[in-house]
Amino acid sequence: MTHILAIDQGTTSSRAILFDGSMRAVHMAQTEFPQHFPQAGWVEHDPEDIWDTTVAVCRQALEKGGLMAADVAAIGITNQRETTVVWDRTTGRAIHNAIVWQDRRTAAICADLKAAGHEPAVASVTGLLLDPYFSGTKVKWILDTVPGARARAEAGELLFGTVDSFLIWRLTGGRVHATDATNAARTLLFDIEKGEWSAQMCALLDVPPAMLPEVRDCAADFGETTLFGGSIPILGVAGDQQAATIGQACFAPGMMKSTYGTGCFALLNTGDSPVASRNRMLTTVAYQLDGKRAYALEGSIFIAGAVVQWLRDGLKLIERADQSGPLARQADPAQDVVIVPAFTGLGAPYWDPDCRGAMFGLTRNTGAAEIARAALESVAFQTRDLVEAMRADWGAEGETILRVDGGMSASNWTMQSLSDLLGAAVDRPVMQETTALGAAWLAGMQAGVYPDREGFAATWALERRFEPLMETATREARYARWKRAVAAAMSV
Repeated sequence: MTHILAIDQGTTSSRAILFDGSMRAVHMAQTEFPQHFPQAGWVEHDPEDIWDTTVAVCRQALEKGGLMAADVAAIGITNQRETTVVWDRTTGRAIHNAIVWQDRRTAAICADLKAAGHEPAVASVTGLLLDPYFSGTKVKWILDTVPGARARAEAGELLFGTVDSFLIWRLTGGRVHATDATNAARTLLFDIEKGEWSAQMCALLDVPPAMLPEVRDCAADFGETTLFGGSIPILGVAGDQQAATIGQACFAPGMMKSTYGTGCFALLNTGDSPVASRNRMLTTVAYQLDGKRAYALEGSIFIAGAVVQWLRDGLKLIERADQSGPLARQADPAQDVVIVPAFTGLGAPYWDPDCRGAMFGLTRNTGAAEIARAALESVAFQTRDLVEAMRADWGAEGETILRVDGGMSASNWTMQSLSDLLGAAVDRPVMQETTALGAAWLAGMQAGVYPDREGFAATWALERRFEPLMETATREARYARWKRAVAAAMSV
């Protein structure tokens, strides 16, 4: 029983990765599932697709390794955060499609709450801002929209959870309704200093507390599953960005990581005290172990890898995602095209749910290469927005070194561009499956298979460091152009 099964349930696919006793990823299975867009700005998943693909990839990974349940010491779960599921306590069936974190349908609810002056209280209690991104207004929308849902919720017939809770409920056959502190901290309903659900926020958003899961440490007993031929305990849970922070061993205050998946999420560890942002960053829980919370400043970019999907699926400029960097390298350096990829609004530090994408600087000679370069550079510019805001909030002096992971981090061109436009070193680790690794370590550590925090941090290994090569004057001029483009997009 030296293997750990990590479930990585993401926005566009479900993955299962088996890690051996040395924390090496040895077997993996992955399956994409459909995205649903009922209206402009709305994004949904069928919870049954989430469940079916999760179970399928777990079975496939075990079959690839020739392993049985008896060979697996524990399961760790990491998940797309904020995505909201409301289901029937008796049947386990969702009463509405899952509303995805990218979804903007609750913008009007957030605007009304802001206009009523509630955002300062929300930020003080939850560390978050009033934005459709978070789960609380999504729950409210479901209860207000699905016929009979509010009455059923108040009667205790319905349960709410982020994807981790939904999977735990299904995996344990409805015996456990729980989440961890990192996922709870993304709901607009959790008091991050007290470490408990907030009655004040539940009342504000009309969410019956009886719907809410029990909040546990990231490494804890979340029940057991018998779906894979024997009993396997679930011992680790963390939202995907916190799992990546853990997987990158960012345990010391001041350490920073950025994950480039569908979106981009940068977290700066601020230690055992939450730091209130003056620059519209989020204050959140980095992890909770042994009842003690570590906090982080977080910046969220909604469109990162999704801009590469747009190049591939929308514009048909490339056939595979890994062609984006080589295409961008061919761009005419004399052209300065800027893309603001606000396809579902702008995240931090702007928090403008109504902004939409825009392209600036087109000439008659602009072609596929220039558009590809601008698309990839938009991710670097957005990352710089986050880093600038975090530096101002954190106030710590010294050099910034960014640890990176996620699909886009595999592109040398993109990571060099990121270093150039940040003016900072970018470190890519040997183990790039950091999100799944974080979940696996939590479960493995809890099971007694993997080392403690210090021992785990000592295993982090650098694959490549990217140093900035761009001249400072060029970097600052290009960043100023980006800021002007964002301002223009927001003014439309």
